[in-house]
Amino acid sequence: MQLKGKRALITGSTSGIGLGISEALALNGCDIVLNGFGSSLEIESLVRRLTSQYHVHVRHVDADVSGRDACLSLAAEAKRELGGVDILVNNAGIQHVAPVEEFPAEQWDKIIATNLSSSFHLTAAMLPFMRNQDWGRIINVASVHGLVGSRFKAAYVAAKHGLVGLTKVVALECAGSGVTCNAICPGWVLTPLVEVQILKNMKEQAISRETAERELLVEKQPSRQFTTVQQIGALVVFLCSPAAENLTGACLPVDGAWTAQ
Repeated sequence: MQLKGKRALITGSTSGIGLGISEALALNGCDIVLNGFGSSLEIESLVRRLTSQYHVHVRHVDADVSGRDACLSLAAEAKRELGGVDILVNNAGIQHVAPVEEFPAEQWDKIIATNLSSSFHLTAAMLPFMRNQDWGRIINVASVHGLVGSRFKAAYVAAKHGLVGLTKVVALECAGSGVTCNAICPGWVLTPLVEVQILKNMKEQAISRETAERELLVEKQPSRQFTTVQQIGALVVFLCSPAAENLTGACLPVDGAWTAQ
């Protein structure tokens, strides 16, 4: 319970990496505001489970962070629900795959807005409170694609590179203030979305799960192992701990040596 009494807002946190981060923070005593899509019944069940399992205050705020006004509304609602936000995890993200010359302009705009601009708007909204109390943690979930490129992912790669740059600027502006800003750059993480891709490849190619996983990993991730959402969550907890007080402006790859090549 090393973070008991701290309050966290995690975007894109009703599934996958964001949910794993939320669980790790709740396990360590954080009150949390979830944000993300899902049916009302699923989200109500999730809020009840986290509240009961971890004995912390949990709320969900439904906001499409691709819009500035929605980001500001989310920030204000999170502050009202928790009495303030000590930890901001910018995790929300979407993807679209196409060659540059065929990439739909509306998809470009949506990805940049969701994956990059939302982090700027929420960070700007939360910083005054964090500075005023001389403590805050801003953690941006970027990607290996914030450090290297891949074909057919122009908007995603551009947004994640931008998020890495934003991380460094915020860290510099907040240096010595008690507020840190870091980016986590995962490679392949075993999330529900990746699980769907594995099952799809198994069915279409009539291959075993082991083969499907190996084919997914072999091109990029030398460890041949998926990162888990629990490992990402544990890293977030570390970044919020006293051991990481002077760790800021870092872009931490969790990618099985993908970016070491």
